[in-house]
Amino acid sequence: MGEYRINTQCVQAGYTPENGGPRQIPIIQSTTFKYATSEDMGKLFDLEAEGYFYSRLQNPTNDHVAAKIAKLEGGAAGMLTSSGQAANFFALFNICECGSHIVASSSIYGGTFNLISVTMAKMGIEVTFVSPDSTEEELHAAFRENTRAVFGETIANPALTVLDIEKFAKVAHEHGVPLIVDNTFPTPVNCRPIEWGADIVTHSTTKYMDGHGAAVGGAIVDSGRFDWMAYADKFPGLCTPDESYHGIIYAERFGREGAFITKCTSQLMRDLGCVQSPQSAFMLNLGLESLHVRMPRHVENGQAVAEFLQKQPQVSYVNYSGLPGDKYYEIAKKYLPNGGCGVVSFELKGGRGAAETFMKNLKLAAIETHVADARTCCLNPATSTHRQMNDEQLEAAGIPAGLVRMSCGLEDKEDLVEDLAQALAAI
Repeated sequence: MGEYRINTQCVQAGYTPENGGPRQIPIIQSTTFKYATSEDMGKLFDLEAEGYFYSRLQNPTNDHVAAKIAKLEGGAAGMLTSSGQAANFFALFNICECGSHIVASSSIYGGTFNLISVTMAKMGIEVTFVSPDSTEEELHAAFRENTRAVFGETIANPALTVLDIEKFAKVAHEHGVPLIVDNTFPTPVNCRPIEWGADIVTHSTTKYMDGHGAAVGGAIVDSGRFDWMAYADKFPGLCTPDESYHGIIYAERFGREGAFITKCTSQLMRDLGCVQSPQSAFMLNLGLESLHVRMPRHVENGQAVAEFLQKQPQVSYVNYSGLPGDKYYEIAKKYLPNGGCGVVSFELKGGRGAAETFMKNLKLAAIETHVADARTCCLNPATSTHRQMNDEQLEAAGIPAGLVRMSCGLEDKEDLVEDLAQALAAI
C-alpha cells in the first residue's frame, strides 16, 4: 500500500481480508495455536518459519495493527507492547545491556526519565541527559565509548519542546548508534521521524492513536535502515549468536529490515511478556481509522486555547509551537508543518497555589493523569506525573511548579476558551 497517502493508510493498511473473510480485523482471543506435528511447531521455536504458537510473544490481531502503524511511520517492521513505557524500555534494552550508556534529551516524559535514570541504572545502564537545544558540539561531548543509543521525544511531554531530529540523528550516526524517537504527541499524521533520520520510533498508543482513553498500549517501529553489522562490536545482541535460539545471528538471518523487531519479539517479549491484549489491539485499530480526521481538530483547538491564554494576565507564558514567537515556532514549521498536537502547557503566576485554584474551578476540562484523547483534560505535572523529579530536574526539563498541561480534546473550541476564562477568573 505504499502508493496510498497516509489518510488512506489509517483506514486500510495492515490488513487485507481474504475472499469471504471478515472485513474488520478479527480478534484472535486465544493464548495458543494448534499444529499438526511437532516438527511444524519446532520450526517456529527455531525461527525458521512464520506463525504463532503462544500469544505472550505474538498474536495475529496485534500483528495486523502493528503492520498498520509501521506503514504509517514509513518503517519496515513493528510490534505492539502493553504500554508506551514498555515500548520505550524494549526499544532501548533491545540494544543496551549492563555496561551500556545512553544519551537522552532531558526534556522527556517524567515516567520515561525515571525509567532511564533510575530503573535502567539499577541494571547497569548509564545515561547522560542533554538539552534538546544542544549544539552539535555539546551532543558530541555527551558520547562515550560505550554509548549505544540516543533517545528523545518529537514533542516533549509536557514541556512541548520540539526535537531537532535531523541534528540528533546526524550526531548519533557519526558515533555509530541509532536515534530512537518517541513520536506519541504528533503521531505520524503530523510528523514521521524516520523521514528525518530517526532509526526507531516508539509510541504510547494509549494517547492519540487510541484517542478515546479506552486501551493502554505501546508500539515500536523499526525503520529497517540502521546497519547493525557495520557496528557489530557495539551490538552483540544482534550481531553475535543467540544461544537461546541455537546460535542464530539476528542481523545476518533477518537483515536490516527484520533483525531489531525479531529479536525484540522473540527474546524480550518471550522473557518479559509485556504483550498487548488482542482486545486492546482491536480497539487501537478503531482509533487509528480516524486518526487522520481527529488530529487536525486537536491542533485547531490547541491553537485556539494557546492564543487565548497568551493574552491573559494570570499567565506567565504559554508553550505551544504553533504560536509565532514561541521558542520552537521556526523548527516546528520544518518538522510539523500541519501543526503538532492539541497539548498546551502554560505557567500560572502564583505557582502551585494558583494552579490548584485554577484546576479546582474547571468545569469542562477534567483533572486526569492522561493526555491526548477526545475529552479535554489537564494536570499540574510537578505534583503528578513528574513528582519523582527534584526541583533541579524539573527546571532542567522545563517544568516549573506552576505549570499546567492541558490536552485539548474534540469539543467546540469556544466552549474550551469559556471554561478557561471562568477558571482563571477564580485565581
